[in-house]
Amino acid sequence: MLHTNDKIVKHKVGLLNLADELGNIAQACKMMGVPRDTFYRYKEAVDDGGVEALLDRNRRVPNRKNRADPMI
Repeated sequence: MLHTNDKIVKHKVGLLNLADELGNIAQACKMMGVPRDTFYRYKEAVDDGGVEALLDRNRRVPNRKNRADPMI
């Protein structure tokens, strides 16, 4: 059973714990309203990097074209 205090990760860890508790991934995903491929992404992240891997990371690249010149 996994534990966390971070609000962002609680839903993800709750899904993993529910699937473990029920022993049925499809049923747990249906109850939580999450696709099964999302469950497997969460599980793979936890297996590779622990619960910390579930934290949201922003992968967006900043759009520098819309910035004003530093001189202005």
